[in-house]
Amino acid sequence: MGTWSLTRVVFFGVVAACCCGLSACQRGGPESEKPEVRPVRSITIAKSEGGSAISLSGRIAAEDEAAVAFRIPGRLIERTVNVGDRVRPGQVIARLEQMNERNQLLSAQAALNAANADLVRARDEYTRQKSLIDEGFTTRAQLDQATAAFRAAEAQVKSATAQVDMAQDLVGFTVLTADKPGSVVARGAEPGEVVQAGQMIVRIARDGGVDAVFEVPPQVVRRASHSQSVTVALTDEPSVTATGKVREISPQADPVTGTFTVRVGLDNPPPAMLLGSVVTGRVTLQGEPLIVVPASALATSGGSPAVWVVDPSTSTVALRPIRIARHEPDSVIVAEGIAPGDTVVTAGVQTLRAGQKVRILGAGG
Repeated sequence: MGTWSLTRVVFFGVVAACCCGLSACQRGGPESEKPEVRPVRSITIAKSEGGSAISLSGRIAAEDEAAVAFRIPGRLIERTVNVGDRVRPGQVIARLEQMNERNQLLSAQAALNAANADLVRARDEYTRQKSLIDEGFTTRAQLDQATAAFRAAEAQVKSATAQVDMAQDLVGFTVLTADKPGSVVARGAEPGEVVQAGQMIVRIARDGGVDAVFEVPPQVVRRASHSQSVTVALTDEPSVTATGKVREISPQADPVTGTFTVRVGLDNPPPAMLLGSVVTGRVTLQGEPLIVVPASALATSGGSPAVWVVDPSTSTVALRPIRIARHEPDSVIVAEGIAPGDTVVTAGVQTLRAGQKVRILGAGG
């Protein structure tokens, strides 16, 4: 009797436990089927301006610089100016030895004197023969001969005069003078050297406009505009600034660096911007509007970059492949895949799956 009672108690206990478990399963069924909603952060895509700020280092230079040189070769005996000196129009800059040129001048002057003497004799003979022919005391042949000699003597005088002028010019070419006011910024020869015609003796920065000169990469040159304003500041004193516009771009790149020389004409540069000063130029380049997303929004789809896009009507997400134009330190520039108005998940992308419901916590990423 005791054994049967114990068996009956165990039996009813098992049945009760099963009923309780079945009841619990029936109550938990609807809750387990309810989809999980993930909290995420997002941004709404909008195109931003495509311009980018560029900074380059350069130097201050005169708008007009001239390499002053002799027209003839010779031995340099004097250079009266040095780097940093001011020059005025007509001021003597350097001299060459003049011995050979003065000897040529003396020879040309002697030849001119001889030609003038021959001309006087030829003119007298021509005049005499002309008077004799009128009186019938000479022949036409003698008059023609006297006329030819007279014309030849005239030509010889003209030639000798030209030789004297050339010799005088050569003597003048031994003295180098400034044609415009300015400052000496470089020297190319020292007294005692034998210099060639056209060899730079000094370089003069002429008074007038002032440029900021930069060596610019080709990709920046292609995007730059001549009408853009460029802000230039002294590198060691950024508070000293000036503005200007691109005045000149070299047509050919430097064969070593591959950069182009760009000259920016400055408007009313301050006195502190001395020639040769190192400056920093800043300009905002024009560009197409860009789509920018935070780097935290990136995911992958089949090994390619993608982002999670929220469907606002269902609050679900879908993985959309994108093509990246370039990477920035904390963001990426998207070329294709998303458009303005799309809502992109920026935080919580690692735990999402296609079709999952999400709850937007905030905008701005």
